[in-house]
Amino acid sequence: MSRSTGSVPDSALADTVLDRLTTVYPKGADPARAAKVRAYMKDISPTVYPKGADPARAAKVRAYMKDISPFLGIPTPERRALSRTVLEGTPRPDERDCTAIALRCWALEEREYRYFAVDYLRRHAKSLSAGFLPVIRTLVVTNSWWDTVDLLAARVVGPLVSADPKLRSVMDRWIEDPDMWVARTALLHQLGHKDTTDTTRLFAYCLRQAGHPDFFVRKAIGWCLREYAKTDPAAVRDFVGQYRDVLSPLSAREALKNL
Repeated sequence: MSRSTGSVPDSALADTVLDRLTTVYPKGADPARAAKVRAYMKDISPTVYPKGADPARAAKVRAYMKDISPFLGIPTPERRALSRTVLEGTPRPDERDCTAIALRCWALEEREYRYFAVDYLRRHAKSLSAGFLPVIRTLVVTNSWWDTVDLLAARVVGPLVSADPKLRSVMDRWIEDPDMWVARTALLHQLGHKDTTDTTRLFAYCLRQAGHPDFFVRKAIGWCLREYAKTDPAAVRDFVGQYRDVLSPLSAREALKNL
């Protein structure tokens, strides 16, 4: 059964995977848990924040924690066990297969199918080329939320840029993108790069988006700085000290959390 539409490439492997996926995954669904997930995502209570939380920031988080999609309610360990069943005996994909699988999973209603696609792309990131970045951008800007964006940034975009340094110029464009999730992807793509981090770009990206009004971008600035501080704490401390008046309190606090 082919589900390819529009610009999604034909792929026999994608047909096999999607047919198995939509047969196997629903068997693991937990309707009660799915209802709880939907309720949590739709109306998270401000009481989960510390008493000293910034009410404005909390309001933005609540606004974004909306009912982004239906869920099957499958916990991650069980979902990944089902994924192994889905993928048993399938060949290693090429980039065309990865494109078809990712876009077709994104077209399915329940969120777990997208988690499958993200895991699949992470596993086969070495099979992807620079030409896959437009596909990732489509995934990042479609029904966006941190649960898919962050893993795509760190585990798919990051390896692609490391493998092809010419893609740094693409990240230079993404950090300027008006879509906050694309900018967040550029900020987070070097997570875990340690001593191979391009610090010039890391710090420049943080400054470029330091005044961003959204919680998730300010949080990402602090996160990527905090991660790099594990490699060079002095550099991060000096950067935050120099630009404390430019960085938001949230970004500065997150950057220095473990120092």
